Amino acid sequence: MRNLQVKLGHLTLKNPVMTASGTAGYGEELSKFFDLSKLGAFVMKGISLKPWEGNPPPRVTETPAGMLNAIGLQNVGLKVFLKEKLPLIREHNVPVFVNIWGHTISDYERVAEKLDSLVEGIELNVSCPNIKKGGIAFALDRKACGRLVKKVRNKVKNSLLIVKLSPVITDIADSARAVQDLGADAVSLINTMPGMAININTRRPVLANKIGGLSGPAIKPIAVRNVYLAAKAVNIPIIGMGGIMTGEDAVEFLLAGASAVAVGTATFLDPKAPLNVLEGIETYMKRNGVEDVNSLIGGMIE
Repeated sequence: MRNLQVKLGHLTLKNPVMTASGTAGYGEELSKFFDLSKLGAFVMKGISLKPWEGNPPPRVTETPAGMLNAIGLQNVGLKVFLKEKLPLIREHNVPVFVNIWGHTISDYERVAEKLDSLVEGIELNVSCPNIKKGGIAFALDRKACGRLVKKVRNKVKNSLLIVKLSPVITDIADSARAVQDLGADAVSLINTMPGMAININTRRPVLANKIGGLSGPAIKPIAVRNVYLAAKAVNIPIIGMGGIMTGEDAVEFLLAGASAVAVGTATFLDPKAPLNVLEGIETYMKRNGVEDVNSLIGGMIE
């Protein structure tokens, strides 16, 4: 039997494959297509303190090697999530990670405190605009980001605390080191890259929000590089994501230093994509005589 178990902080996952926040809804959507308990973890879409409508449509468009989205973090809010969504995902016997966001540090603190112990992991989306700092994303303001991670760390006593890093940060290694020093149990990267598309016939932006987040195969080389640089800088686990479509893509992230991987945009092409990626990793291991998936982590020959 080949070992697929991996460690993320105090958690042991049955395998290194999970969903990526924002691409798999609340679980009920994908559960129609495959058994969610086969995944290492299920990552919920971003949850905020209050319900949020998100951006006006159109807010998704296909690109030559991926897609642009400007959903705007639409979600049902913490109260409805706890009452209606969390009980449903709990029926599937899979570790649950919840991505959280807010416009103020207090927003993050209140959501994190409520979720602690109720879920296995809490992932901080630091790419959100801090309204008290003029709309500057927490990720781009090192001091504000530091205060955010420190404050949330004080609220999270039992769940795994993950910080999701943005690729627009100047020095991903430095940022990963900083959140590690502030108490993060793991980092996930990368979030989407800012992008834009224009309809040349109407001469108008394709997305109502004008700018969206680029995901899919187009950003995979950027994501692999960022995982590699972060892995050299920290000793906490890294969850790698960005353009993973196949098991071979996932192995590339593992070799770069990721302990686990998240599958996102691929699910829009095939809802079974996370399971297909897992099967692809197993096929690679069998073909190459790899008995333990952990031997692949950081295993790139330099």
